[in-house]
Amino acid sequence: MGIISRGFHGRSRDGDVKLPPGQYLTHDFPVLSAGPTPRVPLERWEFTVTTEAGQVHRWSWQDLVALPSVTPTVDLHCVTKWSKLGTNWQGVSLDVLLADVETAADYALVHSYGGYTTNLPLEDLLDGQAWIAYRYDGEDLTPEHGGPARLLVPHLYLWKSAKWVRGIQLLLEDEPGFWETAGYHNYGDPWREQRYQGD
Repeated sequence: MGIISRGFHGRSRDGDVKLPPGQYLTHDFPVLSAGPTPRVPLERWEFTVTTEAGQVHRWSWQDLVALPSVTPTVDLHCVTKWSKLGTNWQGVSLDVLLADVETAADYALVHSYGGYTTNLPLEDLLDGQAWIAYRYDGEDLTPEHGGPARLLVPHLYLWKSAKWVRGIQLLLEDEPGFWETAGYHNYGDPWREQRYQGD
């Protein structure tokens, strides 16, 4: 006699879909946040890149949307074990925003409206791997999903794709962010199942 109840099959992995270890496929878009949802008027929104020397590069909302944009289609993987495949976005590549920024930094600390932070190696924001996204599925990005703009770094767990992004601080040494200081993995590669420190 088996220990699994008859008729129980677990969560569907949709056949031949290749997912990172421990993940299940979802077709909706779950909303998870560490705190209340900030609501930032576009006329007050800005994005900054601050170098390790203190030089500040600044973009208003009008500046951001006037830059060349791209429409990446990417898979998302949340540390809470859901994956959503083939999501469609519009935004500005970090390659564009960092093109004229002189820096010797190897690390980035991302800051959000509402106080959230997350850290990444700078190389993970370059070479077409990351965007400041402001549209999802052809619509303006809603506050619940990080609007008016969020960082999108789809090759890492979704907590690294900071919602409500307001700036990036470039650093010579790594500085853990909100979830990283609470025990989450410092890097967060879903294919290596780097959920928590020690994974």
